Amino acid sequence: MNLPQQMKTYCKFCKKHTMHTVEVVKKRQRRTLAQGQRRYLRKLEGYTGFPRPKPDHEKSTKKIDLRYKCSICGKKHVKGEGFRAKKFQLKKV
Repeated sequence: MNLPQQMKTYCKFCKKHTMHTVEVVKKRQRRTLAQGQRRYLRKLEGYTGFPRPKPDHEKSTKKIDLRYKCSICGKKHVKGEGFRAKKFQLKKV
């Protein structure tokens, strides 16, 4: 899937259509102090196996999250949830 690096779309902060630059958001590191993560790390300790059964099949594609940055106000926003694509490329216009 090809998408332009700059596109004109609605900015909810300026409340009008402006040029936006598109960037792909990378996955961030998990919070180690969150309760669920502490519970997960506690289960990994010792001689026991992995805490959850292995999945039957893995998904063939990763979800891609896009972030749009307004050229006028400089604020960033996301539209909808991520989508799946085998190949993704931002092309220069």
